[in-house]
Amino acid sequence: MSTPDIGTFTVRPLDPTRDAELLHGWVTHPKSAFWMMQEARLHDVEREYMAIAASEYHDAFLGLLDDEPVFLMEKYDPAHVELVGLYEPEPGDVGMHFLVAPTDTPVHGFTRAVITAVMEHLFADPATRRVVVEPDVGNKAVHALNEAVGFVPEREIQKPEKKALLSFCTREQFAAAVRGAAV
Repeated sequence: MSTPDIGTFTVRPLDPTRDAELLHGWVTHPKSAFWMMQEARLHDVEREYMAIAASEYHDAFLGLLDDEPVFLMEKYDPAHVELVGLYEPEPGDVGMHFLVAPTDTPVHGFTRAVITAVMEHLFADPATRRVVVEPDVGNKAVHALNEAVGFVPEREIQKPEKKALLSFCTREQFAAAVRGAAV
């Protein structure tokens, strides 16, 4: 996944033991407040990602830019994780979370390039028909990013930990959004 002016993104499976210290710095950073791990200790982060690694319905990946870790991506089956009982899943639905590593030197367009790379990775699997997200209703920045790559909000839902905006993006909506951005 190459992005002009930014570089080449690759994705690798997260290693909960090896990557916990890196992730701890990301998820506890003030800019990551919506990740809801501000008070987590290193062992809490390691335990969380060990549980994800052990799940058959949830996976975590590190996104790399020219071999440097720059984002976290989680992929999950919403019929079994996160959204059980909150909507009617369809065949080919894939849930997604992503977190861009905090930085003191932001690059214009970087986060949009990351979410585009995440979506390209998810849609690279022909079984993925629709990506499902459930960001906090107050996370206006991520709502704008989601819209930029084709997500359409459906409704607000109440999860145990937050009020969320349930949104969907089909393969066709993503392709149209990417084409529109390239114009």
